[in-house]
Amino acid sequence: MRSVSRLFWMSACWGAVLLAGCANQQGTTEGLGNRTDLITDSDETDQRRRARLRVELATGYFEQGQTKVALDEIKQSLATDPNFVDAYNLRGLVYMRLNDIPLAEDSFRRALALNSRDAGVAHNYGWMLCQQSRYAESFKLFAQAAANPTYTGKAKTLMALGVCQVNAGQLSEAEQSLMHSYELDAGNPVTGYNLSKLLYARGDLTRAQFYIRRLNNSELANAQTLWLGIKTERKLNNQEAVVQLASQLKKRFEQSPEAAAYEKGSFNE
Repeated sequence: MRSVSRLFWMSACWGAVLLAGCANQQGTTEGLGNRTDLITDSDETDQRRRARLRVELATGYFEQGQTKVALDEIKQSLATDPNFVDAYNLRGLVYMRLNDIPLAEDSFRRALALNSRDAGVAHNYGWMLCQQSRYAESFKLFAQAAANPTYTGKAKTLMALGVCQVNAGQLSEAEQSLMHSYELDAGNPVTGYNLSKLLYARGDLTRAQFYIRRLNNSELANAQTLWLGIKTERKLNNQEAVVQLASQLKKRFEQSPEAAAYEKGSFNE
C-alpha cells in the first residue's frame, strides 16, 4: 500500500496545475454591494481598478518566483481596496509557498468571508488543507468549488480531490473523482498519471495500460510516466512494449532515477 500512499507526485512543470490560478480573476463584483454578476467597465470603481492592477503585477512576480516583491504588491493592493478577494487569494498562495500556513489560511478565510461563492479560493484553500492532512475539511471545500455552476476549473478540483482521497486511503472514492476529472479534461497529464497509477496499484492492469499508454503517446510523457508504462506492460507480459518504452526512457531521460531503477531491475520498489 506504500505505493498508493505516495501516489501523487509532482514535477516542477506540472505542479501549478493544481492551483486554481494565482489571482483567480473571475470578474465578480465582490465588495461592490450584494451583486454577483460579471464586472463591466462601468461597474469597476477607480479604487478597485487600482487594486486589480496591483494584483496583476503581483501575479506576474509570483509566477516568476519573486515572492517577496509579489507580497509587497499585494499589500499595496489591499491598502487600496481592503475588500478585494483576488488579493487575499493570491496572498494565500504566496504564504503557502513561504510555508507560513497560519497566514495562508487566514488569507483564504478572509477571501471566503468576502465571497463565499468563490470556487477558485475554495479550491486553493482545500489544496492547502490537503497538504496539511486535514482531509475532511479539504473534501468539503473541493465539493463546494465543484458545485459552483459557473466554475470553469471543475476538472482540476476533482483531480485534486482524487489525489487527496488517495492520500487519505479512500481509494474507491479517489478512482471516481479521478475518472470524473478525466472525463472533463482527458488532456491533463496529472490526472492521467494518477488515475493510471491508482489502477496499477489496485491490480486493474488493463485499464491502467489504457490511460498510461495514452499519456506516453503524447508529448507530455516524462520519466515517471514511461516508468509506470514499463511496469504495467511488464506485468501484462508485453515484452515488446517494455523494450520500446525502456528505449525512450534511456534515450530521453538517461540520468533519471527511473532509468537507474530500470537498469537495476527494481520494478517493485
